[in-house]
Amino acid sequence: MKSSLIDLSSTTTLNNQVEMPWLGLGVFRAEPGEEVRQAVAEALRVGYRHIDTASFYENEADVGTAVRESDIPPEEVFVTSKLWNDDQGYDNTLRAFERSMEAIGLDKLDLYLVHWPIKDSLRETWRAMERIYEEGRVRAIGVSNFLVHHLQELNKEANVVPAVNQVEFHPFLTLPELQDYCRRNEIQLEAWSPLTRGKHFDNPIIRSIAEQHGKTPAQVLIRWDLQHGVVTIPKSVHAERIRENADVFDFHLTPGQMDRLDGLNQEERLGPHPDEMGGWR
Repeated sequence: MKSSLIDLSSTTTLNNQVEMPWLGLGVFRAEPGEEVRQAVAEALRVGYRHIDTASFYENEADVGTAVRESDIPPEEVFVTSKLWNDDQGYDNTLRAFERSMEAIGLDKLDLYLVHWPIKDSLRETWRAMERIYEEGRVRAIGVSNFLVHHLQELNKEANVVPAVNQVEFHPFLTLPELQDYCRRNEIQLEAWSPLTRGKHFDNPIIRSIAEQHGKTPAQVLIRWDLQHGVVTIPKSVHAERIRENADVFDFHLTPGQMDRLDGLNQEERLGPHPDEMGGWR
């Protein structure tokens, strides 16, 4: 499922042969309106071709506006959105998807994800996701915040294996069991909060490696994701940081450096545990 990491146009091939850019822009907690539109416009100008939003972020419309108003043909921009928890279940999912498509204003969505694994509605939600996919409304479907046992439960009756699983992932939460499961089942792992929200930029190991490459801690963290074969979507609304986050294709972390970063794992979550969100406990 991997491909070479050359530049911002580099892609990974999903399990249904759709090409997904390795690096994208996330817009979680970005202020709806001009802030989001300017961030997306700057990202597209720099060369990003992958934008990640969600109905819960309340900025799908701004992402769609920025994509449509850019000089880049919309079909060349990979756009992801997500189904929120309150909208899960068969009929609710179908309705929520229509609302998202109306807000985004594109003919087709590239990737639609189940935002969190909600236990009681999982089966019917995925059945609706499969219908949306089979009708050609979206190029790929997947999940977000699913751990191994959630994926195993989903796959008991799924006709379509998720193409992507987007989870919190960084050197302080490496999820080796999930990495292995997704790799074996051809589910592309994708990282949210890859920069630990800046919490660990002063970590001496991260800073030392950054200094060795003449890079920033943020660039080292993004590069670590990519070399693990994980799609990553760092969030920023600042032009200089959007450019900085994209400047990660001219250096390579050594195996020793990757091991040192892997060794930082503490199972530390910045966001909720998926079992707590979905009624699994």
